[in-house]
Amino acid sequence: MNKEFFDALEMLEKENNIDGEVLIDKIKSGIVKAIKKDYPYSENIRVDIDPRTGKFDMKLLKEVMDVMYVDDPDNEIYIEEAKTFDPNVKVGDMVEIPLNPAKFGRVAAQNAKQSIKHDIKDFERARLIEQYHDKEHECVSATVQKVEPATLNAVLTIDKNEVYLVRNEQIPGETLKAGDIIKVYVVGIANPDRKPSIKISRTHRELVKRLFELEVPEIADGTVEVKAISRVAGARSKIAVYSKDPNVDAVGACIGPRKSRITSVVNELKGEKIDVINWCEDPADFIAKALAPAEVINVELSEEEGVRECRVTVPNNQLSLAIGNKGQNAKLAAGLTGYKIDIVAENAAPAEEKAETAEEEADEN
Repeated sequence: MNKEFFDALEMLEKENNIDGEVLIDKIKSGIVKAIKKDYPYSENIRVDIDPRTGKFDMKLLKEVMDVMYVDDPDNEIYIEEAKTFDPNVKVGDMVEIPLNPAKFGRVAAQNAKQSIKHDIKDFERARLIEQYHDKEHECVSATVQKVEPATLNAVLTIDKNEVYLVRNEQIPGETLKAGDIIKVYVVGIANPDRKPSIKISRTHRELVKRLFELEVPEIADGTVEVKAISRVAGARSKIAVYSKDPNVDAVGACIGPRKSRITSVVNELKGEKIDVINWCEDPADFIAKALAPAEVINVELSEEEGVRECRVTVPNNQLSLAIGNKGQNAKLAAGLTGYKIDIVAENAAPAEEKAETAEEEADEN
């Protein structure tokens, strides 16, 4: 029986990647709880487990008394009875009374099993949280193990842990295959107090920032700062950067020699287009830059009830470019600057003014 127990213990250790001593402590705790079910008033219970010697036994400890009818039979024992367990025992000693695991019965054994399982889950939860605590909000490499055909959710491996990348957190249009090595953004740990799971994403806008940090030394060392990011995953991103060193071109640093740096980021994001612009303090100037590649004639700012808005005038032939396909360019610029943007063509303003004048004249008449 002991051999079977230690074989099972070794397998449990490997399957759960738990240190042997820690696992033994968990098992001891589970067995003690099971013994308590049968001996609820016993104060001293000892469980010994030693894989090196193959020792596995459990005992109740009782104080040896010199009276036949002890006051607390759960924790005390008459000396003559105690001598059947240890002939050399004396009054006041603690005598060890062996327990036979087979006598626990199926219910007690099941309680021990459930308790051990619960303790192992607690340990795994704590280990997972500790392991990923430093990886939160970071970009990490992951290997695709498989993609579920029905849901297209992908099972990835990160530091020997299996993590789910659900379909709506994958870049639209990308097709993952087993063996692919990809970059993912660790959003955080969900349900840390119950059943924790690592939430990862390839659509999160912060992934773009982390990828640039990996490719651009000037961002990694703090010379160039990423001020804002706006993203439509799989289609386009806009990133605003600022150089603390006047001698360093922030946009040029991000693009890299022969576009090598930005190309690496684009390739990782499966061809997603990326606009890199210079951040500036002046909101009107920043909004104009954010609407690139469209040309901007004028920006009028306003703020009512905490809502920041602006009216942007562009050349007649630039209106579609400024708005972008399905409003994408305007949407990204709004996300980058924090302003609600209304874009009008250059000839729209006089027409509106004429309309307002006509309305005024009509009112007068």
